[in-house]
Amino acid sequence: MNIHEYQAKELLRKYGVATPRGQVAADAAEAAAITESFGGQSVVKAQIHAGGRGKGGGVKFAKTPAEAAELFGRMMGMNLVTKQTGPEGRVVRTVFVSDPVDIARELYFSFLVDRATGRVTALASTEGGVEIEEVAAATPEKIVKVAVDPAIGLAEHHARELAFALGLSGDTFRKGVVFFRNLYKLFVEKDCSMLEINPLVVTKQGDVTALDAKIAFDDNALFRHPEVQAFRDLNEEAAAEIDASKFGLNFIKLDGSIGCMVNGAGLAMATMDIIQYHGSSPANFLDVGGGASEEAVKNAFRIILQDPGVKAVLVNIFGGIMRCDIVANGVVKAAREIGVQVPVVVRLEGTNVEEGKRILSESGLRIQVGADLDDAARKVVAAIA
Repeated sequence: MNIHEYQAKELLRKYGVATPRGQVAADAAEAAAITESFGGQSVVKAQIHAGGRGKGGGVKFAKTPAEAAELFGRMMGMNLVTKQTGPEGRVVRTVFVSDPVDIARELYFSFLVDRATGRVTALASTEGGVEIEEVAAATPEKIVKVAVDPAIGLAEHHARELAFALGLSGDTFRKGVVFFRNLYKLFVEKDCSMLEINPLVVTKQGDVTALDAKIAFDDNALFRHPEVQAFRDLNEEAAAEIDASKFGLNFIKLDGSIGCMVNGAGLAMATMDIIQYHGSSPANFLDVGGGASEEAVKNAFRIILQDPGVKAVLVNIFGGIMRCDIVANGVVKAAREIGVQVPVVVRLEGTNVEEGKRILSESGLRIQVGADLDDAARKVVAAIA
């Protein structure tokens, strides 16, 4: 789950991490009043779950309260397009007004879960204020990585190593060490999957502060953090993904033309890969899980078919806990209720597979059965060729 910048900064402050003063404005008059309280100048920032807001016109400096009010009016309700939103953009429903700071240096810092090592890893770079992907591509030597042993946590020597790597010195160095350790505490205690400060700013006064912040949380741990769940903004999520979550389905919309319904994340990834291999592209990632009910399968099918870009559907189920006959019944019920107008190919293997195939063959519906995954992928791609 992602949260907005202003929410991330609220969390950061609770953990002793310095951020500029700021407040969400309800209207243009309040944006002007907040700016006045900051001495007459402010930074007006559109709030969406995507990076690159500045390049898209979503971050502007206001020299006067009147200019802040004008910028609020321009941003609120605008469709903000960035690299991360795609061409469709995101509608701005919240505007954050922040106190300007005197910037001496812009740096980059983040914590993320490195799946290669199975450890939380800190990334630090002297190249802040730009996309870290660009730095990694052009000057990878400017990125310092520090893997954290979970049994020890971010020790003092780790934090000092990071501060040295960013060229901090004197009192700023000491502030940086505390900054990094507090960030790590937040990351672990709140079950984050990513915490990015870009830019991490050293001010002319020698302070270390998070000028911007992006935090993502592990969905599987949200039950432990009701205060984090309260930050959820459904306006920033795809309607189909919200619908899927009601039935315990893991669904992510993609841009392809073949809808996928699979049980197990690894099998879902393999299914998407083989669709791509045979010359098409997946329209979604959908993992129904190991113990989904017939009703969940039916709703999974319905959610896939709501996407007008779906030209065919591939159902790939390996039945262990998940019985093939339950899947077959769910697919048949969904197809009859919805009135499926696109080709459907089903590959079943495992528990009650013969019963599942019988249900499909006797349904009277135009459903092809694949002999194996490769055969099913070939058939579904050929169906829309």
